[in-house]
Amino acid sequence: MGALKPNSPAAAMAVVYDFRRPTTLAREHARVLELAFETFARQWGTQLTAKIRVMSQVTLEYLSMQSYDDYVSGLPPTTAMVLCESEGTTAKAVIQFPAAAALNWVSHMLGSPTPTDVPERKFTRIEQTLVRGLMDEALEDLHYSLGALLQQQLSVESIHHNSQFAQAATKSELVVAVSLRVRVGERSALASIAVPAELILPQLGETNPSGPIDNAWELLSESLIGIPVDVALALGASMVTPHTILNLAVGDVLPLPHPTYKPFELSVEGRKLGTAAAGTRNGRIAAVVVSTEDTQI
Repeated sequence: MGALKPNSPAAAMAVVYDFRRPTTLAREHARVLELAFETFARQWGTQLTAKIRVMSQVTLEYLSMQSYDDYVSGLPPTTAMVLCESEGTTAKAVIQFPAAAALNWVSHMLGSPTPTDVPERKFTRIEQTLVRGLMDEALEDLHYSLGALLQQQLSVESIHHNSQFAQAATKSELVVAVSLRVRVGERSALASIAVPAELILPQLGETNPSGPIDNAWELLSESLIGIPVDVALALGASMVTPHTILNLAVGDVLPLPHPTYKPFELSVEGRKLGTAAAGTRNGRIAAVVVSTEDTQI
């Protein structure tokens, strides 16, 4: 098998996996978390739009479970890291984003109509207060979106500007890491969230419970029997040339190769099921089934 080219899309999506430390989420659990964090992304985008008065959008880029050391190693050395504490655990959740992007949000909150170019630096006391207010509301959106998956209440503890020195958890601690794209006006930045896995994983087993499969066929039949399907009656198709179509005029007659005595074709969701003749029932047009065919749907 050939090696991936460094600049190829496949290489960009390749993720190193350590089989000595399996950190893969079950597919059904990953899907539940993706839906929850997609909801959070929409909520956070709406909240940013309301607070900074500039059209904002947040989209989910990637979700995985990894060690805290692996998560931190993928962050820039200088960045804003909001540590969020919860009762019952020493590990802290993290909301990370570029400080320069946050300073641009603050400038809009203070009335600037245009984006500002601010270097990556620490927040002043006023800026930190405003950013902390944004994070308090972001945590409310996070609790709303995760619902029963996040039972512990998170609150902002501190804001750090060095990803290597912000000790939110031990190196081997597992976290659910989420990458987000935050677009404010014409500018976008990558942000991330890391939630200790111990706060979420216990609830995931109850999110998608499994039941006995002895009566799986009966349950499937009960679920399918009430689904509406499209039933149609059709005449036999007629082959014509493009010349005939291009010269059609009002009053022209196209003969159909379907005798008046021949039943119509009965189809369900585009698949032929049999034949039926036209009729009426209770004053409405109906179809009388003439024959059926064995068709595997």
